[in-house]
Amino acid sequence: MDILGTILWPIKWVIEAILVTFHTLLTAAGMDTDAGLTWVLSIVGLVLVVRALLIPLFVKQIKSQRRMLEVAPQLKKIQDKYRGKKDQFSREAMQRETMALYKRTGTNPLASCLPLLIQMPIFFGLFSVLQGAQSEGNPAGIGFLNQELATSFGTSELLGAPLHLAISTAGGNINVIIIAAIMVVLMTGSQFITQLQIMSKNQSPEMKNSPMFKQQRVLLYLLPLVFAFSGFTFPLGVMFYWLVSNFWTMVQQFLVIRNMPTPGSEAALARENRIAKRNARRGITIVEESEAKPAVEPKTTQRQQPVGKARAKKKPATPR
Repeated sequence: MDILGTILWPIKWVIEAILVTFHTLLTAAGMDTDAGLTWVLSIVGLVLVVRALLIPLFVKQIKSQRRMLEVAPQLKKIQDKYRGKKDQFSREAMQRETMALYKRTGTNPLASCLPLLIQMPIFFGLFSVLQGAQSEGNPAGIGFLNQELATSFGTSELLGAPLHLAISTAGGNINVIIIAAIMVVLMTGSQFITQLQIMSKNQSPEMKNSPMFKQQRVLLYLLPLVFAFSGFTFPLGVMFYWLVSNFWTMVQQFLVIRNMPTPGSEAALARENRIAKRNARRGITIVEESEAKPAVEPKTTQRQQPVGKARAKKKPATPR
C-alpha cells in the first residue's frame, strides 16, 4: 500500500460505513438494493453527515475570512513598507510584523481553507471507494462494503447511466454525457451564486477595496473551468457528492449572510432594516392593544376603623 492509500484507508473505512448504513436504511424502507437511485441517495446521506460535522469549522472559516478581509489594508501597508527590499533583514522584519499582525488580530490565513482541506480527503476517499468497487471484478471494499454490496454499487445505474462512468469514459453513452453536463451546469451555478452573494452583499466598503476582494473576483470566474474539468473526468457518483455539497454550501452561506452578516456590509444594513421594521410592527401592535383595552383603575377599599362606644355616642358640635 502506498502513502496515499495509507492516509485514505481510515477515511475509506468511514465512508463505506456511512454508505452502507444509508443503503441498508433505504433498502429496509422498500427501495431496490441494486438501483442507482438507492446508491445516489446513500451518497446524499454521506454529504449530509459530513457537512453537518463540519458546521463548527465552517463558522470558524467565516470568522477567519472576515478577519482576514478586515486586516487586509493593514497587511498591505506592511507589504508596501518593504516593497522592493530583498535583503534578508527586510524579509525577516516583514515576516515578524506580519505574524505580529495575525497574532494581534487573532487571524489565521489557513483557517479559511480548513473545511476545504478536510473535505478533499473525503472526496478522494469516495473516488477511491467508487473506483475500487467498479473496477474489474468489483472487488470488496476494506470495511462494510462486502463483495455483494460492492458488485451492487459497481454495476448500479441511474436513468441508464452507470455511476462509475464519466464523460471521458462514457464510450458514447449519451445518458452519462447528458447527466454529467446537467450536473456541471448546476455545480457551476450554485458555486457562482454562493460566491456572488458573498461579494455583493457581505462585504464592507473597506473590504471591497482590499487585494483579497480582487482575488475573490478572479476565483468567481475561474471556478466554472474547474467544474468543467471535473465534469469531464470524475465519475457520476463522485459528481453527485460534489453537487449536493455545493447546494449545502449555498444554503448555508445564505443563512450565515442573513443572520450573521459582516458589519458595514449591505447584508448588515438589510438585517438592521428588518429588525427595525419588526420592532416597529411590534410597537404598533402594543399601542393598538393598549388603545383597544383601556386600563381600568383598580378599586381601592378603605378599611373602616372600629369605633368605641364612647366615641360613637359623642357627636360633633354643630357649627353656628
